[in-house]
Amino acid sequence: MSAVNITNVTVLDNPTAFLSPFQFEISYECLVPLEDDLEWKLIYVGSAEDETYDQLLESVLVGPVNIGNYRFVFQAISETEPKADPPDPTKIREEDIIGVTVLLLTCSYMGQEFIRVGYYVNNDYDDEQLREEPPPTVLIDRVQRNILADKPRVTKFPINFHPDPSENGGQQQQPPVSPENRTGEEPQSVQQPKC
Repeated sequence: MSAVNITNVTVLDNPTAFLSPFQFEISYECLVPLEDDLEWKLIYVGSAEDETYDQLLESVLVGPVNIGNYRFVFQAISETEPKADPPDPTKIREEDIIGVTVLLLTCSYMGQEFIRVGYYVNNDYDDEQLREEPPPTVLIDRVQRNILADKPRVTKFPINFHPDPSENGGQQQQPPVSPENRTGEEPQSVQQPKC
């Protein structure tokens, strides 16, 4: 049983322009006190074939965490709030900007990823004429992003929340990010929370 469970993820400001920052409200519960921080990451998959195009949009440390319910927002409101920037289109192959991709929300404890929530994202032009007759070069300021928020793919990974520091330096190996589990289809799919 996991010491931390995501109870809800709400995608805010969706659909929106491709260049708008991501905004998520994340609610979770902690069932046992944790001495170290939880690390939350938001990763944009730039190409299904090549993970070198993946972009870490934000990484936030939260903790230490006591027993209870918690909530925070990835947003771009002020310098003091965690900000999840949009992906940098110059780091994505032009042929991969328009179409469907994946956005990953992950949480790790002591370097061990224990949950991954994957969302399909559809990027397309905001104008029907541009969709029917796309220009030779992507007009990024006309691209709209739509996160399929009602159909997340949730994957949980079993980890030791209180590892023996003498074993492996207290760290366990991260599950590999392969095409099969980038969207949460492996290794242990579970029922979807109210994400």
